[in-house]
Amino acid sequence: MKKPTLSLAALAVLAATHAQAITYGQADGNKHPQVGALVDYDSKGTAYAFCTGTMISATVMLTAAHCNPGVSAVKVTFDSKVLNSAVMHVGQYHAHPEYRAQQNDPHDIAVIVFDQPIPNVAPARLPTLGLFDSLKGSGLLASTSYTAVGYGGQERSFDGKGGWTIAYQDTREWSVSAFGALNDSWLRLSQNNATGNGGTCYGDSGGPNFFGSGSGETRMIAGTTITGDSPCVQSNVIYRLDTPSARSFLGNFVVLP
Repeated sequence: MKKPTLSLAALAVLAATHAQAITYGQADGNKHPQVGALVDYDSKGTAYAFCTGTMISATVMLTAAHCNPGVSAVKVTFDSKVLNSAVMHVGQYHAHPEYRAQQNDPHDIAVIVFDQPIPNVAPARLPTLGLFDSLKGSGLLASTSYTAVGYGGQERSFDGKGGWTIAYQDTREWSVSAFGALNDSWLRLSQNNATGNGGTCYGDSGGPNFFGSGSGETRMIAGTTITGDSPCVQSNVIYRLDTPSARSFLGNFVVLP
């Protein structure tokens, strides 16, 4: 539930309880098996993805605090498509204790802890302390592209009457975005398709933005998808994982680099 101008919890209700996801992307298949979907069921009992997360250890998944499911136990699948027949794993949801449901909360981070290791999944890596501040000075930060991964629908389709809709497929996809800006808590990425970029939308919240793309893509998560513009056409604002605040929380669950 990526958060644009309104909270994504509210927008998800307006969107018939479904989630939006990667824009101008490609089907993931098994390219990112460590990325999973947080799953709920609609009024007809059909499974759908409401947020995204990434394994950062054998038993810990990283996601966003605003994805709060309202219950402690969360169902997660790592299948590339969310179906009722998908393999589900149940874990315990833990949000940052200082998170508040407001726009751009710098504590918008959470984890899901599983009792048993998730099989056949190599966890993603976390960045070291202050990595992106140091890269900014070198120019490498701005020259690097970023690979977002998430579940749900695609870019907007227009009806010819000024309205637009999203096709929901609840399928894991990936896209590539360009660097936009850096501040103390966030990396802002460009997802303007006119300049060849893809990006994220509702339902990608908590999902990873890997440092690099193509042959240069790494397993290191630069940040998690949190917010952006309402129609999901301009920017993806991601929560930095190299800050003292993020690392202080994550250090309660995993060994930090």
